[in-house]
Amino acid sequence: MKIISHSYLNRFGAFVNGDLILSGQEDNFLKQYFVQLEIDYPKFYKMDSLSKSAFLGDFLLKNTLQNMVNIDEKLQLIFANSTSSQQTDLKFIESYTFKKNPSPSLFVYTLPNILAGEIAIKHKWYGENIFFILTKFDSKFFIDQIEMSFLRGNEYCMCGWIEMNGLEEEECFMFVVSKTVHWVENQEASNELNQILNNYRNNGIKRTIKSSNN
Repeated sequence: MKIISHSYLNRFGAFVNGDLILSGQEDNFLKQYFVQLEIDYPKFYKMDSLSKSAFLGDFLLKNTLQNMVNIDEKLQLIFANSTSSQQTDLKFIESYTFKKNPSPSLFVYTLPNILAGEIAIKHKWYGENIFFILTKFDSKFFIDQIEMSFLRGNEYCMCGWIEMNGLEEEECFMFVVSKTVHWVENQEASNELNQILNNYRNNGIKRTIKSSNN
């Protein structure tokens, strides 16, 4: 397996393969990135934060996705976070507890795996998808899931650690792994994943600030 592309975004910036694409300058940074990327997809505004961030992370990987063969049914989506859909859950609870008006539009997003559905619908993908709840990002867990996916006949995996909980640590880290390009041992791939994410977390703010000052 080989990690062939990755994207990352948080309130400080949006990145593709380590390069800063956009600097975050607004509280509503997901809407900011959507507008700046000039994306024509009105349904975006109806999504919850988890789905919006996954949508944007996927969009940033578009150049890689366009060059992938047999992606329609040979790609599995694998996502995880530590808080599930808690942010939307609380909004939905508020809608029927305090406002006495349960919101169907919020209820749709009270399952975290809806974000995978949004991506699949956008691309018309028909492969497998799954969402896990983990205490923290676990590269070995992702690599193990990817290996099992490849053993079932899939050729690609799009994976993501997407934490949108209204707190400072909000982030969307997505990466695409290929079965067919240059086999890499599991431990090496796990180490590479950790390094990529740590670089984004440790250097993203510095790079964003430097870019803003130029």
